[in-house]
Amino acid sequence: MLKEKLMEDLKDCMKEKKELRKNVIQMIRAAILQIEKDKQIELNDDQIIEIIAKESKKRKDSLADYEKSGRQDLIDNINEEINIISEYLPKQLSKEELLPIIKEIINETAATSIKDMGKVMKAAKEKIGVAADGKTINEVVKELLDIN
Repeated sequence: MLKEKLMEDLKDCMKEKKELRKNVIQMIRAAILQIEKDKQIELNDDQIIEIIAKESKKRKDSLADYEKSGRQDLIDNINEEINIISEYLPKQLSKEELLPIIKEIINETAATSIKDMGKVMKAAKEKIGVAADGKTINEVVKELLDIN
């Protein structure tokens, strides 16, 4: 289970004195525990992966701000955090890999124009899950709906 893997990795980081890695794993575990306590439920691996994906998205979103500030030390730090987090996520699909999946979804939803983007995005997120981030899915959907 993913929770146990996080705990084992945390122990290893502490032994090997990998501070950044330890902090990232602790942050992920804290986010998981927070939701479990708030909702009083035990999260399964799929739900944990969603939390990890949100943590990754937060960092990717903040990366643009760090790049504007020109602070290379912070940029390097955030990139390293993203790399650590991505180890716990399923392999991310490329645009090329997303194309056939989204074409199929467009056919299933009978989408014909950019006006149908909402229902295509909803179906795509359900089908693809965290195997691709929303921004990439959005770009592919826009490309395909503009072509049609």
